[in-house]
Amino acid sequence: MIIEELKAMVEIDSTSGREDRFAQYIVDQLSLPGGELKKQPVEGEIVNLFYSWGIPEIIFCTHLDTVPPFIAPTIDGDRLYGRGACDAKGQIVAAINVCRELYSEGESNFGLLLLAGEEVGSKGAKVANRLIEGCRFVIVGEPTENKLIKAGKGVELYEIEIAGKSAHSGYPHLGENAIERMGEFLNRLANIKFPHDPLLGETTYNIGELSSPNPYNVISNFLSFKLYFRTTFASHPLVEELLQGIAQPHTTIKVKHKEMPMRFHYIEGFDAGVVAYGCDAPSLTNLGEPLLYGPGSITTAHTNGEYIDINEIKRAVKDLKKIYKTLKSSKDE
Repeated sequence: MIIEELKAMVEIDSTSGREDRFAQYIVDQLSLPGGELKKQPVEGEIVNLFYSWGIPEIIFCTHLDTVPPFIAPTIDGDRLYGRGACDAKGQIVAAINVCRELYSEGESNFGLLLLAGEEVGSKGAKVANRLIEGCRFVIVGEPTENKLIKAGKGVELYEIEIAGKSAHSGYPHLGENAIERMGEFLNRLANIKFPHDPLLGETTYNIGELSSPNPYNVISNFLSFKLYFRTTFASHPLVEELLQGIAQPHTTIKVKHKEMPMRFHYIEGFDAGVVAYGCDAPSLTNLGEPLLYGPGSITTAHTNGEYIDINEIKRAVKDLKKIYKTLKSSKDE
């Protein structure tokens, strides 16, 4: 049943902005006995789905949308390939089956939250955070290789602008090349020794959206690019100051976004890990303590070869029930 449910989900294109048809499929076609559904409007026809059994103190949560492009599902043995296989439709299948089993065992006061727009700024999570009250724990589903995550890296996004002076490319000495200045800036950046974090490891960065509008036969007088850091507890407070320290007068650094590294609630006895990717958890601050767990690997998510092993989903159902019951019992301690 798991593989059939997952295949049907992956057959639906739910790339960000198109989650509405997928959400309606879940409402119309999937059985969630005992669950009371509330739709939370997010944007246009896009909604979150919030199922509750009683008054939820523990919520299973993951997201409806996927990154583009849509990739239809294929099955090879116990593996299902396709866009969203592990990020995050495999998480949805696991969470739905957990909720079914908990209800059949007489459990109550739990919920299932399926969020829109995770891949484009956690739009749905920000809505849910305003609407849901009384929750003690939120178990966020992302591909963690069936590990219960202890911490995740933060992010810092900067826009870098570098000015130069135009000149004929045959006479470069008459200009000031913004591209060469970018090279010098990046060399200085490469020489920065960010502190090692004992839990999250090293700080990394990536460059994207590079733009220099000069014609090929004119020395570049301006360029811009985005600089995206994955930060640790040790480096997060230092990055902006260090960047300003290597900037020359012709370089402008604009802060676009910052998100702190995050600690997750951990339960002894589970395989542990840390992650270097973002999720909805930082936008769910009103839903209690966050946990991060799920089947599948982030190393295949967002790739043309994205897949999940059905046995990982089956293990996740068992693990998530154990996590739930451990959290529930902690209330009485």
